[in-house]
Amino acid sequence: METRLTEVADGVHQLTTYVAEADFSFNQYLVTGDEPLLFHTGHRQMFPLTSQAVSRVMPADSLRWVAFGHVEADESGSMNEWLGVAPQATVVQGRTGCMVSLADLADRPPRPLADGEVIDIGGHALRWLDTPHVPHAWEAGLLYDETTRTLFCGDLFTRTGAYAPTSDDDIVGPAIAAEDLFGASSLAPHSGTTVRRLAELDIDTLALMHGPAYTGDCRTALGDLAADLDRRIAAA
Repeated sequence: METRLTEVADGVHQLTTYVAEADFSFNQYLVTGDEPLLFHTGHRQMFPLTSQAVSRVMPADSLRWVAFGHVEADESGSMNEWLGVAPQATVVQGRTGCMVSLADLADRPPRPLADGEVIDIGGHALRWLDTPHVPHAWEAGLLYDETTRTLFCGDLFTRTGAYAPTSDDDIVGPAIAAEDLFGASSLAPHSGTTVRRLAELDIDTLALMHGPAYTGDCRTALGDLAADLDRRIAAA
């Protein structure tokens, strides 16, 4: 396996690893600044690949923040490996995730963020957004980079296969097909409403975890994804 490195917005670097056996790809996003932040850690077993990719942009030990949408192997599996290699790094996540899991799982105390709280990493202002059960997990949340107008989407719009680093092609159709295959999303009564609230943000790029960085009509894509969630909830 190899990890592809692409700058998809100013100071936002996408790290993509394609796993051929599963026909599935995993992204992490490195946001550079005075206090660099990594969104998604990648799996523990992929840490050598991920850390080598980060080192092509900056020294891995200068990482300051480790963030992710929810507690899951591909999102947070190598959390403690990053804390080990970067002595100044701190895990940052929503209050629920810190209370329920990360205060125990992380090798150093995490920093909890309230819904809507902004951290300034020097060059990027990043706002935490609580999205409980969307796409899944009680502690789910996303980060929005107010500086580059990039929404780090986590598992929203998950698709299979390999893909280009950026795209303005349809991301909703592949996401619907993947949801039909995996059934990974929680179908909470508020799911569609939560996604529509995200569409109210001023977004230039949707930074997908399992898909390209989307530069098309982000508002419409989020609205169409919300409509599909509504359809699934009604059918259930």
